[in-house]
Amino acid sequence: MQWLPSDEQSQLADALRRFIQRDYGFEQRRALAAAEGFSPKAWATLTELGITALLVPEAHGGLNASVQDGLQALQALAPALPLEPVLASSLLATRLLAASEASAAAQTWLPRMARGRAIATPAVFEAGEGFDAGHPGTTATRHADGWRLDGAKALVLQAQFADVLLVSARIDDAAVAWFAVSAGAPGVSLRPYALLDGQRAADVTLAGVHLAADARIDTAGHGGALLEDLRALWLAALCAEGVGLLQATLDATVAYLNTRRQFGQPIGRLQVLQHRAVDMWLEIEQARSMALLAADASTRVDERHGACLLAAAKARVGQACRFVSQQAVQLHGGMGMTDEMQVSHWFKRLTVIELWLGDSDTHLQQVARGLIAA
Repeated sequence: MQWLPSDEQSQLADALRRFIQRDYGFEQRRALAAAEGFSPKAWATLTELGITALLVPEAHGGLNASVQDGLQALQALAPALPLEPVLASSLLATRLLAASEASAAAQTWLPRMARGRAIATPAVFEAGEGFDAGHPGTTATRHADGWRLDGAKALVLQAQFADVLLVSARIDDAAVAWFAVSAGAPGVSLRPYALLDGQRAADVTLAGVHLAADARIDTAGHGGALLEDLRALWLAALCAEGVGLLQATLDATVAYLNTRRQFGQPIGRLQVLQHRAVDMWLEIEQARSMALLAADASTRVDERHGACLLAAAKARVGQACRFVSQQAVQLHGGMGMTDEMQVSHWFKRLTVIELWLGDSDTHLQQVARGLIAA
């Protein structure tokens, strides 16, 4: 495991920070969130910087970078709260397709995704099941000329901007299988909405969607493994993004304490507030270490303790997300929750990160079960 960023990772992070300062500032992002929720111009710039091609294999026109490279880029972008599908398409969907790059879907979509000309997103969650995606209610029925999909998916990130949905479904033998479904295919309908953090998602209905035989992504018997790999990467990505946001939140809070004046002096001179800032720093450093551990564990999830390590990392990062975001709002006072303050937007995203794929208590219970079983 590489604990410090490589030169290439640092250079990409610097380029992303310059992009944020120049083209994706707080007010620009805020206006975008209140309008269409997606910037083609920003997506084109991210494509030029190599984000869309980062995890795509060289054979399909990509950079064939490591998972750690993708997570470092996500962490650098985190303070900007990008509305574009960096996580959903450039990391999760790309990794899912790259894991089965011999499939027709991968050969069709990966080259287009690398060039920023197509967006893909995984569709795995279902209403009433929370974040448990291991037993999909969506069914895929065999036909002589292909497949028929019936069911519904919930919380599909950036589905309204996607060209293809990567749908998990239950096939005849109750196993999990994956299918590439064109977002505009007959029988596919979307109900888009905004999440708490301004990100766009949608509920997707699949009513008798007919697919060609080669629309299936996974090989027989490997659908469940792909789902576990996707979940592992998703957990590691949430941890990496969380750390990027936590550091930005602390920096903004310390800057505020050093400029807000009461009784003729900055409030940051008050020892009790300095102690609270130190507590925030300690939480972030622990979360940073666990995020690095999650990045390592996400590439070896099949090992005995991989899933337990990821659960422990998500629990610790989630606790830090809750503590640091709440402290930041309190130290800013009532204005910390106003829409005009960037810290309030970070607070919302950190809250979503803490809850997504299960909150800290859920993951601590998983760790406990793993230890008892061991």
